[in-house]
Amino acid sequence: MVLSAGILCAQAQDDNTSNKKEEGNRNVMLNASSANGPREIQIGLPSADVNVLENGLPVTYATNPHSVNTTWRSDASLSHVGLLKIAETAITTGNIGYAVNSFTNLGEDGFHGTLNYKTNHFGLNEISLNINGGLKNGWYYSGSIYQDFDPGTFKLKSTPFQDRTQIYKGAITKKYNGNRGSFTAMYKYANSHPVYTYATQSAPFIYVGDGSVKEYGKFKLGTTSYLPVDNNMTYVDMKTGKVCSTDLYDAIENRSSELSLMNTYSWDNGLTWKIVGRYDHAHGALVYQTPMSLLPTKDNSAYSYVYQDAAGAMQRYNGEYVQTRMSCLNAGDIDEILLTSELSKRWATSTLRFGVNEWWYDIDYASKTTMYDQTVPSDGSYPVRVYDAGKRDYYFYDYNKNASEYYVGHENKLAFYFTHDWDITPKFNLYYGARGEFQTLSGRNAAVTNANGSYVGRFANYYIGATAPDGTLISPTRISYHWFNYDVTAAATYKLTDNFGLTGDFTYLVQHPKFEAFAPATLPNTDRISVPLGRAGVYYNNAWISLTSLFSYISKTNNNSTLNLQHATANGTEIMAAPLTYDIKTWGWTTDVMAHPLKGLDVHFLFTYQKPTYKKYETSVTFSDGYVGTINATGNIVAEIPQVLIEFDPSYMITKDLKVWTSFRYFGKTYANINEAYYFNGHWETFGGINWQVNKKLALGCSVVNFLNQTGAKGSIAGAELITKDEAKDIKNTLMTGSYLRPFTVEFTATVKF
Repeated sequence: MVLSAGILCAQAQDDNTSNKKEEGNRNVMLNASSANGPREIQIGLPSADVNVLENGLPVTYATNPHSVNTTWRSDASLSHVGLLKIAETAITTGNIGYAVNSFTNLGEDGFHGTLNYKTNHFGLNEISLNINGGLKNGWYYSGSIYQDFDPGTFKLKSTPFQDRTQIYKGAITKKYNGNRGSFTAMYKYANSHPVYTYATQSAPFIYVGDGSVKEYGKFKLGTTSYLPVDNNMTYVDMKTGKVCSTDLYDAIENRSSELSLMNTYSWDNGLTWKIVGRYDHAHGALVYQTPMSLLPTKDNSAYSYVYQDAAGAMQRYNGEYVQTRMSCLNAGDIDEILLTSELSKRWATSTLRFGVNEWWYDIDYASKTTMYDQTVPSDGSYPVRVYDAGKRDYYFYDYNKNASEYYVGHENKLAFYFTHDWDITPKFNLYYGARGEFQTLSGRNAAVTNANGSYVGRFANYYIGATAPDGTLISPTRISYHWFNYDVTAAATYKLTDNFGLTGDFTYLVQHPKFEAFAPATLPNTDRISVPLGRAGVYYNNAWISLTSLFSYISKTNNNSTLNLQHATANGTEIMAAPLTYDIKTWGWTTDVMAHPLKGLDVHFLFTYQKPTYKKYETSVTFSDGYVGTINATGNIVAEIPQVLIEFDPSYMITKDLKVWTSFRYFGKTYANINEAYYFNGHWETFGGINWQVNKKLALGCSVVNFLNQTGAKGSIAGAELITKDEAKDIKNTLMTGSYLRPFTVEFTATVKF
């Protein structure tokens, strides 16, 4: 993730934001991974939750199993979308990283309406509408509707849409005491089926051996389906042991009902009080269709795969490969109460702020896993499910054996924080703050130990109440923890001249594991997680350019993770879960430039070099045949994170109403497994478009995603965790599975104001 400097001249967007809080020029909604979600702004650490705030509160307390995109979209209901700086995110939320900062469009005097429409050449239809206005005696209203019908970039036989989302909002506002105060009550309902999130983002390709990939036969990356025609799944319920079935569309249904109350009051002496609270009753769900082993089966006597043809008869499968998949059906019923209150005081040269968070999160969660095998058609046709008739008599097997999860209970965070933004002299600005947080966690999980004190791993047909092969009864285990977390931050800017100066900032964050870390079969490392981030450099501003150049350092200790390691045995591929705790550190250098060299021409350029490396990354697991799978990645470059990143965003106003723009993003070489055995060459993600403000009421736009039409793979390679450099050096022109770049897409947008 990118160690990015901020643009010092970023301007406030409205009364809710401040240039001390937000970054500029980051195009947070230009996303090469998703058609409708915010991009991840990288900071040199592996991907974590994308923090998104609405009206000062996190959209979801935890993104597994209730992801942000199931209840939030950047649509007509929002009056502002920006990007909070790392220090502001740390102090106000206790999380590390940038956060998308958004505010709901509340009522104003008169009548106002906004209708947004987006479509693309794959058949997307996305509509959002907001109407708001004034009533009598200081009362205002606002109502919004969002509808998304997205078939994705390839059609699934099993469901018409890869994303079907609907969101409804209604708000009533009362301004009182001469408009000094404003009180709002808002209700939101969301229903979302985001099939694309983790189920469809994989494909087969030929790994050439030099960091490049080739397409496999007629299979087109990004526009050919790699999911079977039949989307039904059989699984064992983790809580009851009952054998159940579902389909992909139903398994990933998310529902949310939210009630929010907000109040703001300002006094003449510069004192302002804000309070916002939200209750959310939700059902969250994520479905992974994770590719595991890719088995060569053509003329291989070790396998006897069969499938059912259209007439219902069983046929022998003679294809070249079989793909094994693990389905993870994550779901939880959630109740959360989030409350944040801030009191701020503004003087001529400083602003002081005090805040409190009271965040309560209650969840009943389980992840059911089931394995199945499918064909790998080189002709680009739809895969079908197969099973090895010599080993089993059904498509699904190893229920809950691998990555199944379980936890029930609640987590609470009570935090107090303050910030002080102080112009000590006309040349010297100091911004500093601190946060103290009391975190409590209580509930039950399934980290069960046997008579010898060893953890009982998952096994086939695992559930609460089952008996393990060694005779241990699987019963819920009580967990209870109380921790104190804290964050401190300071940023200073010193003007050496009117245009040139020094800038630096430091943030130190101490956390402990979240509730979701207690989901696997073993307890996580509960030691404190420390994240120091320091940056220092120079800036230069004049009438046509703003430049910032910073050296950066960030690290994070005690990352909890679980690897699903694979090994080929005489009975087929065996998958074992290997828990571990590791550290990461990253050095980086970033230069960020915003220039206006000609009238109407704006250019943004960002260059980052970073070197993220693993520390203490060691784990092993013993398979049933006695083979010990060992990983020691200490000192290796962190997988999936590039060392070189470039952003280049030029735009030009052809007339006062017509704008043409492009965005180029370069991601350097990335390693596709932990041992640095496989890698992908650098690639460009490109966007471009033209925006036309036809008149005061109508705006039209046309944009192109991936206009260079680059195809290729990204992320990691399935089943490659144990492959070493020595083993990989002779692997060339081999079929593998992984994720891919978003394909060439033409989008059209229209906005109507009324």
